Amino acid sequence: MTLIETETSPPARPAPTRRRGWFSALLRRLHFYAGILVGPFILIAALSGALYALTPQLEQVVYAHELHAPESDSTITLAAQIAAADAYLGEDAVLAAVRPAPDNGDTTRIMYAEDGLSASESRAVFVDPGTGEIRGDLVVYGTSGSTPLRTWISNLHRSLHLGDPGRVYSELAASWLGIVAVAGLALWIIRVRKARVAARVDFVRPNRAHRGYRGLFGWHASIGIWVLLGALFLSATGITWSQYAGANVSALRASFDAGTPTVNTALDGRETDAGEHAHHHDAQSAPTGAANPATFDAILAIAQRENVDTGHVEIKPPAAPGTAWTVREIKTSFPTEGDSLAIDGTTMQVADRVDFADFPIAAKLASWGVNLHMGVLFGLANQVVLFVVALALAAMVVLGYALWWKRRPTARGFRLGGTPPPPALPDAPWWGIGAVAAASVAIGLWLPLVGWTLLGFVVIDVVLRVVSRRRDAAS
Repeated sequence: MTLIETETSPPARPAPTRRRGWFSALLRRLHFYAGILVGPFILIAALSGALYALTPQLEQVVYAHELHAPESDSTITLAAQIAAADAYLGEDAVLAAVRPAPDNGDTTRIMYAEDGLSASESRAVFVDPGTGEIRGDLVVYGTSGSTPLRTWISNLHRSLHLGDPGRVYSELAASWLGIVAVAGLALWIIRVRKARVAARVDFVRPNRAHRGYRGLFGWHASIGIWVLLGALFLSATGITWSQYAGANVSALRASFDAGTPTVNTALDGRETDAGEHAHHHDAQSAPTGAANPATFDAILAIAQRENVDTGHVEIKPPAAPGTAWTVREIKTSFPTEGDSLAIDGTTMQVADRVDFADFPIAAKLASWGVNLHMGVLFGLANQVVLFVVALALAAMVVLGYALWWKRRPTARGFRLGGTPPPPALPDAPWWGIGAVAAASVAIGLWLPLVGWTLLGFVVIDVVLRVVSRRRDAAS
């Protein structure tokens, strides 16, 4: 080849290269949109959850007269306490359940079904076990027997007091919280790997020397790492209560026969179905109204000789003719309390029993997860951790909005914060595009609200990019 030919030949085009960093750009974009658009839902859920963590102490203050009675050296029978409650309410009261006083100084809770209450509510009369004095009368909710205060805060956290439509907010918060946390972790790892060794300590604690955007970012990143496990846990357990994704969780557990065992109350040998979530929120079974008060003492004595050996128990008369009495442990602050018993009221023989020790591991994990999420598994320690994590999540959202505000352009008057640069998906490897698409579809099917909002994020992103290009072209 001659020199002339070399000079006049067109220069060779460089081989196309794949753009690096497309995945981190995608994560930043996802983290940004989820934080900005779903952040208000997470903030409300975190603050209401922090308030819910305090309800055991609040109940002790607000309902001290109902929950407690003077300590006594002797107690009257359950039959006498029920008789006192019956006399207080009148002859039309239908007895639904009895929860004997767990400790000296506590009251016995006698619960009744009553017209005008919802399917999950009952009327509770609080009786002094030493004298039979009526200490109070409250409407309580669900099998957990929540007081009105706890019920109000729970409904605020769960549905903003809007019923089933309001539950969409909490499902969005629970579903996106885990995704935002995982995306944040991935971005944190990328930044740590790129940072100098001496600067990596700043990623686990905020550097107080930094100001402005860097200072806010340091707090946001550091808090996020410390509460990561708590965020993932709250997200996973919160999803189990949700309307749409929760149904998928229940179906999955049912397919693996991993439901929570319940005693069979049918005295003719047929199986009964109490429902997966009956242990926590569902309605009380309708009582027959024909229970003999004197039988409660005998039923409790039998249960205590068998497997129900804690002071926190609930005794329920037969829900219908041909069914058994049930006694179950309701102490949720200890991880192994959950035994229950079915007793034939005619023969006083044990018809069925379920021991928590025999639960499948999935059922045990579900029980522990629910009680941890509610802040009751280990008492005060659980409440403190839950309260701190909830406040930290709320702080994360506020810091995220502050970072967004700091990034706003200021040269053209008032404008909101800019979005991170878009990922170059066309330059990504084929397997990367396929993996992103497959993960999006899988997550959308498992978490339906995430799928729909993710589609909404894409639409918003496209619109914003078109508007931005037109603005730049015009200027």
